[in-house]
Amino acid sequence: MRSFPGQPSLQKQEASMLRVNLAGEYGAKRIYEGQLAILKNSSSAPILEHMRDQELNHLQVFEKWVAKNHVRPTLLQPLWHVAGYALGAGTALLGEKAAMACTAAVEEVIDEHYEKQLILLGDENPELSKVIYTFQQEEREHRDIALEHGAQEAPAYPLLSHAIKGASRLAIWLSERI
Repeated sequence: MRSFPGQPSLQKQEASMLRVNLAGEYGAKRIYEGQLAILKNSSSAPILEHMRDQELNHLQVFEKWVAKNHVRPTLLQPLWHVAGYALGAGTALLGEKAAMACTAAVEEVIDEHYEKQLILLGDENPELSKVIYTFQQEEREHRDIALEHGAQEAPAYPLLSHAIKGASRLAIWLSERI
């Protein structure tokens, strides 16, 4: 990890990574729970369940990392509890393709986020890098599945995707800090 004057210590940077990754995986779990509440009997349900199950695994792994490293979770967890579910249910109410558009948008942002973390970590923490890399590949898989299942055919896709990406980037920024 590169160190520059005024930059937080490696320990603080890793704590921020763990905090935001825990929050992100929790938010993803809630998005899928919201989508499944609406689409539980749809043809998309098995796909959503598969992605939710992977997110649950990611969440459990980051919960262990946070505990092991004595990292304080984000104070915004109650907000992500409500916002994640609302985003999932809200997009699902617009239809299966809108739910897939939500997944594609969120996962694109998470892919970029994980890539930045991997670059920042470099060779400093190979164990954490391996976890992030593995999860990044699964997030890319989710994005690709969503695109294969009509994400870009959702009503007002460019607007919906742009709004969700912006909200996801804001959630990342806030969770790294609060």
